[in-house]
Amino acid sequence: MTYFLYARKSTDVEDKQVRSIDDQLAVLRALAKTEGIEITQEFIEKQSAEHPGRTVFNGMIDRIRRSEAHGVVCWNLDRLSRNPVDSGQVNR
Repeated sequence: MTYFLYARKSTDVEDKQVRSIDDQLAVLRALAKTEGIEITQEFIEKQSAEHPGRTVFNGMIDRIRRSEAHGVVCWNLDRLSRNPVDSGQVNR
């Protein structure tokens, strides 16, 4: 099984960000290596997830629907979505 790696940092509130994109990537790459998870592509987005319409996220979800990967590895579920439209696209 293959997975995509997704890291996001909101651009609107820099001082509230817990982990930088580089930090998220480092943690997720280490997790994937430890757990034997095959990451086929990394997606990075610098945009708030408060509203739907993120280009990178939507493209990644479309590719999962086309069976290009089985799922997504992310640092925290709030990196994937912070609005009900996008949350409805994510099966936990």
